[in-house]
Amino acid sequence: MATSGSKDFSPDVAEFIEEAFERCGKELRTAYDAITARRSLNLLLADWANRGLNQWTVSQASVSLTEGTTNYSLDSDNPTAVIDVLDAFIRRSVNSTDTDFQISKISRSQYADIPVKTTKGRPSQYFVDKQITPKIYLYPAPENSTDKLYVNRLIRMDDADASVNTMDMPFRLYPALTAGLSYYLAMKIAPERIALLKPVYDEEFQRALDQDESRASFRVSPSLSNYNRP
Repeated sequence: MATSGSKDFSPDVAEFIEEAFERCGKELRTAYDAITARRSLNLLLADWANRGLNQWTVSQASVSLTEGTTNYSLDSDNPTAVIDVLDAFIRRSVNSTDTDFQISKISRSQYADIPVKTTKGRPSQYFVDKQITPKIYLYPAPENSTDKLYVNRLIRMDDADASVNTMDMPFRLYPALTAGLSYYLAMKIAPERIALLKPVYDEEFQRALDQDESRASFRVSPSLSNYNRP
């Protein structure tokens, strides 16, 4: 028999909810069932954001720096959508040649310990203030208005607002999403199945997390300094 030749399996929110209800031994019947399930689904997405399981939403943005200005918005269009900054660098253009300078992330207390935050220079450190509308603070303050700040931002996933929506994630996350929603719903409609569904969710989530992490090359070499002494 021939295979389907299709690779477009993309359930909508309603189908995920129906699958989760079935795993709970229940049937989706009323409009309120769909409402409470969508609420659980959105809470699940928020939990995934806390765990860092949305690397596919990483996006790079650039910010034009202003001399002496220490803080900047991370997203002018949707400022509350930014979860965190993974890394950042300063780009300086000289004679049409771009040079990137990596800057390091510091904590709130480290930034607070800087005595004079308005000292000017090429920024080498940044602090992300995770308010409802996050901001990034640079130190030293930019010494010109021509450099640009580039940030790789972790952005929240799109909400499940309607049953006809599709989910903002790659297909490899579907099993974890379904297992997680089943577990969340079981706490409300099928507590007798929590012990069954939670281990399944934990396993599916860990598998998804392992697959989604970076696979950069890693090399370890022993220190031979003690063996080279005369």
